[in-house]
Amino acid sequence: MGRRKKSHPVIENLTIESAGAEGKAIARHENQVIFVTYAVPGDVVDVQVTRKKKSFLEAKPIKFHKYSEKRVTPFCEHFGVCGGCKWQHMGYADQLFYKQQQVEDNFTRLGGFEFPAVSPILGSKETSLYRNKMEFTFSDKRWLTYEQIKSDEVVENREGLGFHIPGMFDKIVHVNKCHLQADPSNEIRNWVYDYAIKNELTFYNVKLHEGLLRTLILRSSSTGQWMVIFTFGEDQPAETQALLKAFSEHFSNITSINYVVNLKKNDTIFDQDVVCFKGQDHIMENMEGIQFKIGPKSFYQTNSKQAYELYKITRDFAGLTGNEVVYDLYTGTGTIANFVAKQAKKVVGVEYVLEAIEDAWVNAKLNKQENLFFTAGDMKDVLTDEFVAQHGKPEVVITDPPRAGMHEDVVKQIIKISPEKIVYVSCNPATQARDIAWLSEYYTVEKVQPVDMFPQTHHVENVVLLKKK
Repeated sequence: MGRRKKSHPVIENLTIESAGAEGKAIARHENQVIFVTYAVPGDVVDVQVTRKKKSFLEAKPIKFHKYSEKRVTPFCEHFGVCGGCKWQHMGYADQLFYKQQQVEDNFTRLGGFEFPAVSPILGSKETSLYRNKMEFTFSDKRWLTYEQIKSDEVVENREGLGFHIPGMFDKIVHVNKCHLQADPSNEIRNWVYDYAIKNELTFYNVKLHEGLLRTLILRSSSTGQWMVIFTFGEDQPAETQALLKAFSEHFSNITSINYVVNLKKNDTIFDQDVVCFKGQDHIMENMEGIQFKIGPKSFYQTNSKQAYELYKITRDFAGLTGNEVVYDLYTGTGTIANFVAKQAKKVVGVEYVLEAIEDAWVNAKLNKQENLFFTAGDMKDVLTDEFVAQHGKPEVVITDPPRAGMHEDVVKQIIKISPEKIVYVSCNPATQARDIAWLSEYYTVEKVQPVDMFPQTHHVENVVLLKKK
């Protein structure tokens, strides 16, 4: 007997109440929460349920009865297909409102600790063209829109260069123009695509793991330098060298042209050899005269201008006088450590990724920062009594963990070390609230400052100052 087809009920005249996680809007029906894609608070819609869970439903709009006053016209032709800018149909002032609300809701709902009024979120002056790094993926079977599928249009060329469809690792939407990175980003991507089609280069098939062209990474800096990294899925020297030569001749002002031959089944290049084809093997970033060397594998905040604002807030919260030992946990390539070094007696950076620590030492040497020390290792294993005795007890701990937050053992180690201040920088207010709840027996929350690093998305950065009770 065949499996019964699941029903997808329609709910009519649903009023969208708020904006929630993952860029989805929130509504309620019969005391159940419904997460609705591509809707704006204030919309009145009919929705079709796409997923049922005990505690919530997920749905998509199928008819709008009323459009919200918060709505604006999306500026990108790929909106609604590409999942990169899910909030660009909402005015920027409203985006900021809901991002701040996200911080307040997480602290109230998940934290259970007292906190002062959240400072007004720091918005971004640039709401498009703000990213300094983009990664585009090649596919031999690009995504077709529902309109193309339903029409009589014959799509002969299925090769695409663009972004993954949300939730579909093997589907790529071909991008004509992206509004996230300044020129010549679009020119570069479109030139590479046209060259590949003209010269019949094969695009990667993620299921069969074959095809020459795999990914294209573009990095830029505020100093005007550009880096391009081609990833090839097959070792075809004649074709790759011809492409690189033609590209370098057409884009003669690119600072750094690199390539990787990645024959693995995943796209990461951190364990691969990167070859510099032309120019230098890095680009330079500058912040308050502090220089940062950025290589193909280096981590650097993808919104340079807002990163500067974020680091200034972090430094201000730390309140350094020049006499403090500072621990910078999850230091990455040492950006925050280098940024606060001149105001501290000593800064100790700890990071799990060895390659990042190697970059951090390079940046310290580049800036002649002699009061910096970096080490690589698992945070909970590094922060031992012996480590603290060797490097000094910190008056200030700055922590900037990944989205998953800090391991509970790391929180316990911080409590044991007992710094006077903790400055917690987070890209996920939910895990930040959980971690602060663990710390709240010993520390009080003094300041909370959200920062918008990624306009047109639901993501929000948040900086919190905690002081020892």
